[in-house]
Amino acid sequence: MIRHRDVTASGLRFHIAESGPADGPLVLLLHGFPEFWWSWRHQLEALGDQGLHAVAPDLRGYGGTDKTPRGYDGYTLSADIAGLVRALGADDAHVVGHDWGGALAWSTATLHPKAVNRLTVVSMPHLLRMSEALRSDLEQARMSSYMAFFQLPRLPENRLLSGDLVSELLHRWGGPGFPDSETEQQCRQAMAIPGAAHCALEYYRWAFRSQLRPSGHRYGALLGRGVHAPVLQVHGEVDGCIKVDTARGSERWCHGGYRLEVLDGIGHFPHQESPERMTELILT
Repeated sequence: MIRHRDVTASGLRFHIAESGPADGPLVLLLHGFPEFWWSWRHQLEALGDQGLHAVAPDLRGYGGTDKTPRGYDGYTLSADIAGLVRALGADDAHVVGHDWGGALAWSTATLHPKAVNRLTVVSMPHLLRMSEALRSDLEQARMSSYMAFFQLPRLPENRLLSGDLVSELLHRWGGPGFPDSETEQQCRQAMAIPGAAHCALEYYRWAFRSQLRPSGHRYGALLGRGVHAPVLQVHGEVDGCIKVDTARGSERWCHGGYRLEVLDGIGHFPHQESPERMTELILT
């Protein structure tokens, strides 16, 4: 049911997993950290069965996609997603993003609005709301303290490569019973791919450095325009990475309709912890 191939977009070779008819409406599924396309395995098959062209790429630097020395800024990563939509033969897509994939979904819908007809964001507030919470909410700042550790040279890469940090974060962020042994092993192996750990950390390092640079201030100003596509935001009630209270408030930047769904007893990975419910929400 799931097919694999490479697609060229934005000058990169992206590995994608896909299901459903190639001429069906495009649903682009963007994974988060520390994951890869496999985290959307349940939705790929279910959406394909509904006649949709469901595509889950490995993001820049992850899995089987090219691992470039640079390009982990919000501008370039958003252009990657818009480029993928065109490379897949579509004018626009329903973009579904989790965690970092959710950050790129917000950004792409703002910077490349013609590429996005609908937005489903999982476990990621609007980026300006997240920035606001990190400055004003001590509990959210504590929960996000791992991002400061990620700014260090080499040590975070070594802990990701060993797999210990991958397991620690999955258990800390997920809900009761998550992850199972297969999910844990798959994510550990994905971070052990040469270059993947460093590239994954570059997302966080650019996000930190950009706060002190004019380009980062311009990026924030652009995000302030908001999103004009309809937005569904999904958040787990017991998310160990981002508070539900942090997720709330994102509607200020949503100008085309907005709905927030909070899932009881679910942590940071709703698409894996409650796959049928997540698929249901994508289809509604």
